[in-house]
Amino acid sequence: MGIFSFFSKEKKETLDKGLSKTKENVFSKIARVVAGKSKVDESVLDDLEEVLITSDVGVETTLKIISRIEKRVAQDKYVSTSELTRMLRDEIATLLTENNSVDTVDFSTPIDKKPYVIMVVGVNGVGKTTTIGKLANQFKKAGKSVYLGAADTFRAAAVEQLVIWSERVGVPIVKQKMGSDPASVAYDTLSSAVANNADVVIIDTAGRLHNKINLMNELTKIKNVMQKVVPDAPHEILLVLDGSTGQNAFEQAKQFTAATEVNALAITKLDGTAKGGVVIGISDQFKIPVKYIGLGEGIEDLQVFRRKEFVDSLFGE
Repeated sequence: MGIFSFFSKEKKETLDKGLSKTKENVFSKIARVVAGKSKVDESVLDDLEEVLITSDVGVETTLKIISRIEKRVAQDKYVSTSELTRMLRDEIATLLTENNSVDTVDFSTPIDKKPYVIMVVGVNGVGKTTTIGKLANQFKKAGKSVYLGAADTFRAAAVEQLVIWSERVGVPIVKQKMGSDPASVAYDTLSSAVANNADVVIIDTAGRLHNKINLMNELTKIKNVMQKVVPDAPHEILLVLDGSTGQNAFEQAKQFTAATEVNALAITKLDGTAKGGVVIGISDQFKIPVKYIGLGEGIEDLQVFRRKEFVDSLFGE
């Protein structure tokens, strides 16, 4: 367990605050479901199903949760409504552990991967560039040397924003003129990083979804070119999703997982939404670990996703 793995009081407060709208939304609805009821029956479960679906947990994941609770209710014969929250908590915690992933403990990287190459994907507007900047800050705080690559060469704003983040964090950035080949930017970034013995490379990519074939071809080309410098790059393909978009985030996850081999997720903007249930559904449906969550605008408001702490905050413990 590294020096940065401790879950501090400040981090817990940030997490609690960030999930407060989701908690208030979900549990006020659950309170209405069980009001005046003495036990969990079919009508309570039907209402609970509706609560979860309207909280952006997703239909398939909701049906899975309800099915498991139904089995427990049938076994226990009599279940009070006060026990329903505990059961719900148990089942959500179980679901979050079933994608065979291990919680990311801190902002460290595998010691046998240097540089550790992260390719970041996601549509425009989800907080992709901001997430890259916050990640760079956290890696730097952890003692890592970081390089940024501005391979979203189709939007001047994307490059400009990444330059601002590189200056704010104090890490080098590699960029080319607008319209340049994104793969060329990635190649130059990795070449510079290797020459300077960097620990981490984070590559931004264009966030276009209007043509999945073009997107797939572009991301594949970037990967192939990077492998000329670092043979097993990228080590991580991080998909950034905007948690406040609810079900739209599911659709984006479908599109990007079809276009490239996403193996980690960052879910942003959870502090401004009551749709934090999307974290549960996406984790369950795509079996891709949620690695980071965004809980605010501040440079420190990106946290590694810890399942236990997430459930504790959601259920008020």
